[in-house]
Amino acid sequence: MSTLTSSPAARGSATESRHLLGWTLALAFGLAAPWFIYPTFLMKVLCFALFASAFNLLLGFAGLLSFGHAAFFGASAYVCAGLAKNLGLSPELSILGGTTVAAALGALFGWLSIRRSGIYLTMITLALAQLVFFVALQMPFTGGEDGLQGVPRGALLGLLPLGDNQAMYYFVFAVCLAGFWLIRRTVHSPYGQVLKAIRENEPRAISLGYDVNRYKLLAFVLSAALAGTAGALKALVFQLASLTDVHWHMSGEVVLMTLLGGLGTLLGPGVGALVIVTLENELADKVGPWVTVIMGAIFVVCVLAFRRGIVGELLALRGPRSDTPPGGGH
Repeated sequence: MSTLTSSPAARGSATESRHLLGWTLALAFGLAAPWFIYPTFLMKVLCFALFASAFNLLLGFAGLLSFGHAAFFGASAYVCAGLAKNLGLSPELSILGGTTVAAALGALFGWLSIRRSGIYLTMITLALAQLVFFVALQMPFTGGEDGLQGVPRGALLGLLPLGDNQAMYYFVFAVCLAGFWLIRRTVHSPYGQVLKAIRENEPRAISLGYDVNRYKLLAFVLSAALAGTAGALKALVFQLASLTDVHWHMSGEVVLMTLLGGLGTLLGPGVGALVIVTLENELADKVGPWVTVIMGAIFVVCVLAFRRGIVGELLALRGPRSDTPPGGGH
């Protein structure tokens, strides 16, 4: 349906109104959801939606394909679990500790990899992530193949016990909502515009005087920190940090979520996470290991039939938008 307004200011106001309405509806749904949907399933979707959104910030808006994001997700999960279980720290401090370690790893990975591009950057991040996996497998404080189990959820600020699933859900929902808001603010800030310029034409951005390595490194750190927050939340929700969290398969899964939902869109990674987590939950008991084959088939169909992903294709039907990259590619 075409809008009745014609001036740019009026169209901008209408767009802001739609965004405000969308956020309000999402907030209302999020608050009511645990009353009719299993809270643990919702928390898993939220954790992976934040993880995929963090990855999308780096690939969809900065054009950097990291294949080592499981390192940030898993390392933060281990640190958060260790702080909560072994030192008895509160959940907010445990998450903060995990996020800090993930950000530090992001700074190291970014510093080592951003001077390369394309497949070389991807391989460097994969190799570094495998080092983190080796540390998680060999070090005694990680529990080896058993991982860290029985992680206590603790009490928020020492006052609100998070053992109840409903209380834990609202805590996870609030943290993820803050993460999504931060990503949106970053994308629509002048810094986010520079990232898009670097993604579209890096030599031109350099010629305009931008220190592109500094911008890319900051994007790497921010993406890693948010991925770490998601990993720490997941460790508290399931009271477990395991090798699965740092395995390269986790890095591939977040790529699939982002591409399926819509690369370079704000909603796409969340939609992709919802689809993948739902399929895994529904198919795991029915088809067993064949769920991996089904995921692979979905990935092939996605690449061949709708390369912009679910949200990207829907946005394309509405016409070009300023915050959607052409073709959704990097």
